[in-house]
Amino acid sequence: MEFLEIGGSEPFRAYWDMYLPKVWLLIFVVDSADHSRLPEARRYLHQLIAPNPGLPLVVFANKQDLEDAYHITDIHDALALSEVGNERKLFLFGTQVTENGSEIPSTMQDARDLIAHLAANM
Repeated sequence: MEFLEIGGSEPFRAYWDMYLPKVWLLIFVVDSADHSRLPEARRYLHQLIAPNPGLPLVVFANKQDLEDAYHITDIHDALALSEVGNERKLFLFGTQVTENGSEIPSTMQDARDLIAHLAANM
């Protein structure tokens, strides 16, 4: 498996169209505590997935350990994930750093296993 991270900030968005047609899975990471940017994240997420209704989508709702983080169901609503289409495989994970920061949280292990499973079945 090869992973390519292309950031979401303005200078990197120009690269999205170059790489997106070549992917078999989109992993979208959103900051659960940055409430003001969720509408922007929703807009760009839907823009990214619109051309390919069968592209599987994994969303990581990051920073779930922060006190002001939106709950996973709030992230689902804020990103309008119910509107991504019935043909699309959709997976939403809440993520956070562990207490000591050196171990892989069980959610990330589950996500890794899921991605490996999806890759094996492509």
